[in-house]
Amino acid sequence: MSACIGIRREDKNEWERRTPLIPEHVRELAEHGIEVFVQSSPIRAFDQAEYERAGATASQDLSECSVVLAIKEIPTKLLKPAKTYAFFSHTVKGQKHNMPMLQRILDLGCQLIDYEKIVDQSGRRLVFFGNYAGLAGMVDTLWALGQRLAWEQVDSPFSQIRPAHRYANLEEAQQAIREVGQQITREGLAQALTPLICGFAGYGNVSQGAQQIYDLLPVREIAPADLATFDVRDPHHVYKVVFKEQDMVEPISVDTPFQLQHYYDHPEQYRPQFERHVPYLTLLVNGIYWTARYPRLVTKRYLQELFSQSTPPRLRVIGDISCDVEGAIECNVRATSSGDPIYVYDPLTGQTCDGHKGHGAVVLAVDNLPCELPRESSTHFSTSLMPFVREIAQADFGVPFEQSDLSPTIKRAFIVWQGQLTPDYHYLAKFL
Repeated sequence: MSACIGIRREDKNEWERRTPLIPEHVRELAEHGIEVFVQSSPIRAFDQAEYERAGATASQDLSECSVVLAIKEIPTKLLKPAKTYAFFSHTVKGQKHNMPMLQRILDLGCQLIDYEKIVDQSGRRLVFFGNYAGLAGMVDTLWALGQRLAWEQVDSPFSQIRPAHRYANLEEAQQAIREVGQQITREGLAQALTPLICGFAGYGNVSQGAQQIYDLLPVREIAPADLATFDVRDPHHVYKVVFKEQDMVEPISVDTPFQLQHYYDHPEQYRPQFERHVPYLTLLVNGIYWTARYPRLVTKRYLQELFSQSTPPRLRVIGDISCDVEGAIECNVRATSSGDPIYVYDPLTGQTCDGHKGHGAVVLAVDNLPCELPRESSTHFSTSLMPFVREIAQADFGVPFEQSDLSPTIKRAFIVWQGQLTPDYHYLAKFL
């Protein structure tokens, strides 16, 4: 039987319009003798006709396929015996909500590949959605700012911005931001908003995507060290500051200099210092990877102090693009969807209210932002996945894992093989 893979329809929510392989790449696979079956979908950003013109075959259940590709988790009831599944499983931290799914994959004797674990020897991810979370997240953050300011009865050009998913494509969204920037250059911002400063926590792909959108405005950059003394009230520009690790934490011992690798290895020897920057920010965009080993950026206790002052703080919106619930941004108490992306967190009560009205900070907490730019983000993802698809499709899953001739890069991504946790993931047994 020739190699055959299936592309599953995404049905986790109405906003998930992405796909792991775009039609252009399906055509390339067909040219190499790999047959592709595609489940029809009413919401996928690429329609069924595009796939069929590329040589794909329509299929409702993908039973013909030994390898099934998806984006989000596959419902437990839809898993079939002995198949090889590839998707973002969200299991490698022992996430409780996905342990029944992982157990079912084990029980059915399946293989599981997690895209997140397709990494090089240095642990750098090779298959990902690039900076699209940052691109969409910054558009949404600026939209949220416009909504908040309008509620405060502060006139601003940001009220013209729409959420990212309401633009036809990224180019249209970018043009809308440029036009807002041109208006700021011509007419300036309300004096009450100046200086408008956006802080970016982190400098990786997510932050770079967010900055790419923000930089369409008339931006000038400030160094973190200069933030506390910055006093330029130029209404025709907005400002940004990019925070690195040394701006977020400091060694507990005054005799210890900051060293990045030492911080990664021993975060318990560092204390947070990020909150001292927050009073100067109108917007905070979080793009850092965070686990409980590391200090938080913004705590609930600090926000309670900030919002208890007699003068309202400058901070209007927190765009938590990384969206670790109660993580680096502790007031992100729940994830949201693209249809209802923001809520106001009241630091004095700990309560939230959907939308942009109320006392506190507006929090953007959409947990799958790339789906708001589905064609562009899918194209990027499919391009990064393609170098590995033929290898996966043509693999021999009948041999023991140790005897497989798969490349080390792909072997590192197998969480389950023949219904057994692979050696790198034996630790997950304690969560099952």
